[in-house]
This record gives sequence, structure tokens and C-alpha cells, in this order.
Amino acid sequence: MAIKQYNPTTNGRRGMTSQDFAGITTKKPLKSLLRIKKSTAGRNNAGRITTRHRGGGVKRFYRLVNHNLDAGTTAVVEHIEYDPNRSARLARIKDQNGLYHYVIADNNMRVGTKIVAGQEAPVETSNRLPLSKIPAGTQIYNIELQPGKGGQAVRSAGAKAQLMAKEGDYAMVRMPSGEVRRFRIEAMASIGTVGNEQHQNVRIGSAGRKRRMGIRPTVRGVVMNAADHPHGGGDGGRHGTGKAPRTPWGQLTLGYRTRRRKYTNNMIVRSRHAAKRK
Repeated sequence: MAIKQYNPTTNGRRGMTSQDFAGITTKKPLKSLLRIKKSTAGRNNAGRITTRHRGGGVKRFYRLVNHNLDAGTTAVVEHIEYDPNRSARLARIKDQNGLYHYVIADNNMRVGTKIVAGQEAPVETSNRLPLSKIPAGTQIYNIELQPGKGGQAVRSAGAKAQLMAKEGDYAMVRMPSGEVRRFRIEAMASIGTVGNEQHQNVRIGSAGRKRRMGIRPTVRGVVMNAADHPHGGGDGGRHGTGKAPRTPWGQLTLGYRTRRRKYTNNMIVRSRHAAKRK
């Protein structure tokens, strides 16, 4: 996939790039796998803003993606589709029973590609197998955190993990962040790399594109009044804040730990921070 360039006809177009949709084979999704997606604009059931800088944006439907193909499934890719809800592409597949599914498309999937899932599936790109059947050193994606629950990790565009080793009931996997993590060897994973690798290189270029994505403007705290933000106030000079960076509610930020889901920390063999320091 390549990046599409624009001529600098306006200030917004200068430097703007977008995805190349040449690999997408249909613009019309399968209606039976669509669901209405209601926009909450960052507000809770009381109408209060709980996530800032959200609102507006184009309407979109949600695609029902199957992250847990049944063992024994043999399917053929019929179309590669765009999904407005994720960075990766989707593949519309038809299984041996004539049922349709959406799965995350890797960079090897084309119309007519055959996909097999299960213990006896060949060790080939796009197939889905348990980690116990995948050779060490293989690149994988869409990995199950809990066996049988469906793929939850390594699903975004261009993402890939590497199966490093197997020890007893666990497999060591190096994640895209560099973190080395343990997974149960019966957990399923797909072989390959998620497609649309150039997604991270797209330059938005204009404020309007961000608004159509449902993202509203962000205002810096230092340009606010003192009543509106801990960084606010002052005479407009470069005198600094005099204290550590804070959120609008006075909580520490920039370096303050925000990870709350610690129940899987015991699976981390080498943290992503240690991987960067090496």
C-alpha cells in the first residue's frame, strides 16, 4: 500500500496525504454484518462530558468482526473492505457452510486467498492456529489473551508480534511495543502481519479532517485563565508554570502512571520500557 499525495492547491492540501484505497475491492459492506453505531460525543448517560474533545464527525456503521473463527473453518476471501472503526482493513470471507464473516485482513490477503483455522491448519500466512502449533520465530497477529475468547492483542494496522519460545504451558511473545509477554499455548493467533502498514504515515493536513473523524479542538492550559486550568493565568510572558504539569482537575500528568488493568502484569516477562533501554 502506498500513500496518496496531493497537489498544494490550498494551504490545507499542502503536505496533506491520505491512504491509497487501491487494494479495496468493494465500497458496499455486507448489510447482515452491519450494526448501527450511536455516537455519544464523549458524554455519559447524564449528558456530562466524560471524555473531552469528542463530538460531531460523520455517521458510521459498526462491522461485526469475527475474532474467534471456529476450529475446522475453511474460508475464501471474497472482498477486502474499508472499516471506518479501525485502522486495519477487513476481509469478507465465506466459509465452507456458505456463511459470511469479517476478519482483520493481513498484508497477504487478496481476493481468492484461502484461510484455514484449527489445530490441523497448515502453517501458512493468514491461517489461524494455536500457539502450540506455530513454530518459534513466526510473526503473528490477533492473539487471544484468554483461550476461546477471541483475538484481543495486535490488531491495528501494520502490527505484528513474534513468537519467541515455548516453555511448558506458556509461549513467549514479543509484542509490537518490545514487551515480552507470556500467553497460554492453547491461545489462537493468526500468522502474518496486519495490513495497511502505511496508516501511521498519513498526514491529516487540515482541521476539517479531524472534525470529520469526530475529534474536536484541544486548547492548551497555559493559554487559559487561572480559573479554568492549573496552568492558566499570568501576564502572557514566558515565566513557566512553577510546578509539575497538571490536568484541568489538578492531577499530575506526563509521567504519572495511568495503567489500571494490572491483572495481567504477571504475564509480562520483559517490560516495554526495559526493551527500549536495551
